Amino acid sequence: MPQAIMAILAGCTLLTALAHAQPTAVQYLSGTGKDQRVDWEFRVNGGRNANQWSRIPVPSNWEMEGFGTYRYYDDWSTDPAPDSTGEYRHRFTVPAAWQGRKIEIVFGGAMTDTHVRINGQPAGPVHRGGFYEFRHDVSALVRPGRDNLLEVTVQRYSADPAVNRAERQADYWLFSGIYRPVWLEARPMVSIDRVALDARHDGQFGAEVEVAGGTGIVTATLTTMAGKPVGRPLLAAVTGGRATLAGRFAGIRPWSAEDPQRYRLELAYLEKNRPVHEVTRTVGFRTVQLRPRDGLYVNGARVRLKGSNRHSIWPDSGRTTSAALSAADARLMKDMNMNAVRMSHYPPDPHFLDAADELGLYVIDELAGWQKSYSTAAGRPLVKETVQRDQHHPSVILWANGNEGGFNLELDDEFARWDMQRRPVIHPWANFGGIDTMHYPAYGCCAASLFQGRDVFMPTEFLHGLYDGGAGAGLDDWWNAMLRHPLSAGGFIWAFADEGIVRADRGGAIDTAGNNAPDGILGPYREKEGSFYAIRQIWSPVYLPLAELAHLPATFDGRMAVENRYDHSSLRNVALRWKLARFGSGPGHEVTARGTARLPDIGPGLRGHVNLGLPRDRAGSDALYVTAVDAHGREIHTWSWMLASADSVARRMHDGRGQEAGTVELDDSGDAYRLRAGEVAVAIDKASGMLGELRKGDTVVPLARGPRLVHGSATLTAIRAERQGTDVVVQATYSGNLRQVGWRLAPSGKLTVNYAYGIENGKQADALGVTFDFPEAQVRAMRWLGRGPYRVWKNRTQGVGFDVWEKRYNDGITGQSWQYPEFKGLHDKVYWARFATDAGALTFVSHSDDLALRVFTPRDPAGEGADPKDTRVAWPPGDISFLDTLIPIGTKFRPAADTGPSGQRNRTPNLGFFAAHTIDILVGE
Repeated sequence: MPQAIMAILAGCTLLTALAHAQPTAVQYLSGTGKDQRVDWEFRVNGGRNANQWSRIPVPSNWEMEGFGTYRYYDDWSTDPAPDSTGEYRHRFTVPAAWQGRKIEIVFGGAMTDTHVRINGQPAGPVHRGGFYEFRHDVSALVRPGRDNLLEVTVQRYSADPAVNRAERQADYWLFSGIYRPVWLEARPMVSIDRVALDARHDGQFGAEVEVAGGTGIVTATLTTMAGKPVGRPLLAAVTGGRATLAGRFAGIRPWSAEDPQRYRLELAYLEKNRPVHEVTRTVGFRTVQLRPRDGLYVNGARVRLKGSNRHSIWPDSGRTTSAALSAADARLMKDMNMNAVRMSHYPPDPHFLDAADELGLYVIDELAGWQKSYSTAAGRPLVKETVQRDQHHPSVILWANGNEGGFNLELDDEFARWDMQRRPVIHPWANFGGIDTMHYPAYGCCAASLFQGRDVFMPTEFLHGLYDGGAGAGLDDWWNAMLRHPLSAGGFIWAFADEGIVRADRGGAIDTAGNNAPDGILGPYREKEGSFYAIRQIWSPVYLPLAELAHLPATFDGRMAVENRYDHSSLRNVALRWKLARFGSGPGHEVTARGTARLPDIGPGLRGHVNLGLPRDRAGSDALYVTAVDAHGREIHTWSWMLASADSVARRMHDGRGQEAGTVELDDSGDAYRLRAGEVAVAIDKASGMLGELRKGDTVVPLARGPRLVHGSATLTAIRAERQGTDVVVQATYSGNLRQVGWRLAPSGKLTVNYAYGIENGKQADALGVTFDFPEAQVRAMRWLGRGPYRVWKNRTQGVGFDVWEKRYNDGITGQSWQYPEFKGLHDKVYWARFATDAGALTFVSHSDDLALRVFTPRDPAGEGADPKDTRVAWPPGDISFLDTLIPIGTKFRPAADTGPSGQRNRTPNLGFFAAHTIDILVGE
């Protein structure tokens, strides 16, 4: 045993020695993030508020604080931005006790070339590269206990064209300035300089610790996050400025996205029996392997990554974020049942990695380079800065060397040079290193690759979520195919949130640069789109096959199959909380019974069964809800099924309306059959058989021109009116696709329409059903019983549930105005819907279980480049439609048919298609 180690062990206990080790002292010169900032003096040379000294909060992007210009895509090559240089000044003092210590100034990130001076002297060379943490040793420049002047010059674009090509020609907002925190670190002159860690899931541990000029020992002590010691400390002597520790900690719980178990690691440098300096890291023990032509493994188990791409951005502050925002974003990802995130297209703030470590997210950490790469000379120091800063995070399982062609192959080996764990390096968009990461492929793609290839595949961008297209649309098809294929390692949706920024020069409007950036699952302020909930259901690690049904059969006894879609965990710690509910005419539901069932010990990838323990008597209940709750009490997803039939719900809707005595008046003179029951008057056009006019008293209810087909032809062949008891019936028959339409008015004022139509075999159609006209301007709100509250698409029916929902009218455009849930669009499995209109209440009650309700036509996004063809939808004519089929939506780069089987146009079966439905129309309350 080395003499220095023996001396420590003889002189005192190790834990006592470590208790007196000196940690690194930190002093912030700026704020810590967007919510806590410090004003510095500032001057910019062009754009808004140029050429005058003023104040700016740091950290920030100067564009977001009223200076300079806003740019997207390119700000240097063809039309350089005028605000090319920002100058900062800030005065500070440090404690007098820092005299004799090593002092470094650290910049979390500054765009792009950054020259730092302390008290008029250069702190170090100009740093080139805007997304990276860098530091300078300023021990000889700082005057402890006295006033100091910090001066920083930040160039918007770099003097190195390779840096500009990698960072400032990119599909994202191009910001400037000191946008991450700035701080000072002070530690003993001989101290721990750098740490590299390798903590494996079986407890094996290694560390390389650099101590410049040191001749003592380094110790490693592991505790739980609560401070309980784990295993025995490790020790190693410093030789040649480095100590290499190796050993095994017993009793380790591995870190994974499903069980993010963390530990506190204390590394201490001791010299001559004296503790000198300590560094603390939060670590997790896990092993990552990319096994060629096999799969991606974490802790020896194959994993499929369920993730999205995330920019570091907030509408009011640009790239300046905060620890609170990072934690909130990570929680939103977990709420979608994601287990992974790709940092696109640059390393994130360290606090996002802290959140990923704590909550459990696998991270792809990316070197910048959007379609163009750094030169080798420019990239080498940036790889080093990325890996040295982030390598201890267990969440980081893959390094990405650039994006979409922006990878320099000469930099691949640089990651392993600094990463003791030697995590795999990928080239997003390419097939490299044994993993195919092709971007935006069509479903089932492609010859000799992905589903048809021999390599592990994991698209690092797919299902582009522009506006309401992509993201959740098509994901169910993709995910089921990925689950079936043994070489799939999952994939990453583009993107997490709309990259919209508040433009002070446009009156505070949010700008998404046309159709370049409104592609998130969430809005700029994290408003939840319908895809948020669809992804939550599709990526649920608990899968209930019965979820493919909307209605449970009368024979359902509470026993259901359960599939475990976790990669590591059993379902034994998952609970299913159920409740039976009854619906009334008001929003929400009444709970009639509730209970909890624990799931059995079903291993990953396996199926089992659970009995919910429902009561035998369910006669008073309309629906069943089942909520899966994980071991941490987090809701995984809630599924719902109807128990009551639409016909029984319809009968109950009329129970309180009474059965007025008398008969319905009929006037068959003129060009319409005119029917009257009390205040309700109806006109049925004799030439078409369609509704011509609907009134209550003196008020015209402007529902008209229906029911007419949304697809197919119809020619009226006969029409007649007759009395049936106290009711009047108008019956119309047709040739063509529409077969018949019948109208019935009862003395109570209930108007019923029944219709039947058929479509020939093998026909394709965007939609099948009937429609009415109604002026959108007269609608104020709607309340309905059905799946909601979000609209759906044929290739995105997930994420909605049965209830009585209510929403006010809005003319929201997904990804452009962020009013969610959108009012207009397709609503699934609607039993009844009541519209609040200028003419009073108008209610439709369906006697069929599976009708979809189309509510008006959503507007296409407006503005230059705002409406790519593949996210346009072929809407049928009319305003309020009752449909037997739904319409799919495409993505920014793919038509709907390329997103999978559910994205295909509706095709009638070989024997054709026939449908008959009955709908009650009620006017007034």
